[in-house]
Amino acid sequence: QVQLRESGGGLVQAGGSLRLSCVDSAPVFSKYTMGWFRQAPGKERELVAATNWSGDTAVYADNVRGRFTMTKDNAKNTGYLQMDSLRPDDTGVYYCAASTRGWDTADWGQGTQVTVVS
Repeated sequence: QVQLRESGGGLVQAGGSLRLSCVDSAPVFSKYTMGWFRQAPGKERELVAATNWSGDTAVYADNVRGRFTMTKDNAKNTGYLQMDSLRPDDTGVYYCAASTRGWDTADWGQGTQVTVVS
C-alpha cells in the first residue's frame, strides 16, 4: 500500500506557475498508475492528468492540456505536476492518487491547495 503526500500548492497570480510534488513512502510506487485530481469549491473531484506505471505516457483533461505536464520519477518515488499559465478556474484542492486497479480502489494523498487570483 502506498502512502502519498502532496506539496507545492500555494497562492499564485493568473499566468503564473506552480509545481506540485507527490511523494510515496512505500517501495512499490513504481508499479502504480498515478493521477492528479482536483476539486474546486462546490464541484466534484475531477481527473486532471494521469500517467502509466513507468511515467512515459501521460493523458490530460482538455482544460489543462498544453499547460500542465505530469511526470513520474520512480527512482525517487515521486510524481510531479508542473502547472503553467495558471488561470483562476484552476483553483482547487489538488490530490494525487495511485492505483493498480483503477481509481475506485486508489490510494490518495491529503491534498494541497492551489489558489489562482486574477
